[in-house]
Amino acid sequence: MPALFIAMGRAGASPWEILAQRTVWSAPLAAVLVVFARQLPEVRAIFGRPRVLGWLALSTLLIAGNWSVFIWAVNNHHNLEASLGYYINPLLNMAAGAVLFRERLDRTGAVAIALAALGVGLMTLAFGRPPLISLALAGSFCGYGLIRRQVAASAQAGLLVECLFLFGPGLACAAWLSAHGGVFGRSPGVSLLLAAAGPMTVAPLALFSWSARRLPFSVLGFLQFISPTIGFVTGLETGERLTPLTAVSFVLIWIGAALFALGAWRAGRRLRAARAATA
Repeated sequence: MPALFIAMGRAGASPWEILAQRTVWSAPLAAVLVVFARQLPEVRAIFGRPRVLGWLALSTLLIAGNWSVFIWAVNNHHNLEASLGYYINPLLNMAAGAVLFRERLDRTGAVAIALAALGVGLMTLAFGRPPLISLALAGSFCGYGLIRRQVAASAQAGLLVECLFLFGPGLACAAWLSAHGGVFGRSPGVSLLLAAAGPMTVAPLALFSWSARRLPFSVLGFLQFISPTIGFVTGLETGERLTPLTAVSFVLIWIGAALFALGAWRAGRRLRAARAATA
């Protein structure tokens, strides 16, 4: 994903145009997935439930904000800071679960969160400012996950509703940018590149929602760290500087992430043992 957005930026697209095209092309694919899953009745039911619709409108604002910050970050040489946000996100989810839902936080989880907090503190010293991009990405995605967890809507139906909320403003923004110096429509290659943001957004989310019901929790916990690792490597490959203090902060957060993965593995093992005993 970061490599795709960087390629779009190098083709002349601004972060706003990338975001607009992403929202426009995500909606049709999300609709196709809902049709294949035979979930159109659920989508129609959602539009008849104002409370659910309101929560999905709020989750839409959070994911749109997350997309905006990420697209801007990767096109302005902040891949390392963006990747830090997604390393923090699972640990922030763990902390939010403990505070909001009184989920049990064991010693391993507490140490992981403490290491992440220390890493963010060191990153603040390294940058001379708080890592605002990291905190914005982690906070918005954590908030998005918390809302979607509480909303009575399946993953694909909820995603379509969110995409429909964004479609109108995205289409208007894309049309305005096309008339004022945007690059979409200049050539088939550039247009296809921008349109690829749709399937690149919807397909991973749909695949994740499908696999989340079939994979052990320990595997899901580990998989959450692949994406920020790709972003981290992308940042190094595009010439972003990794100072010694920044490196130490990443190491602390990586240790916290490893502890999180260890805790997820243990939880998955206990769950499998309990199921086996029940069987």
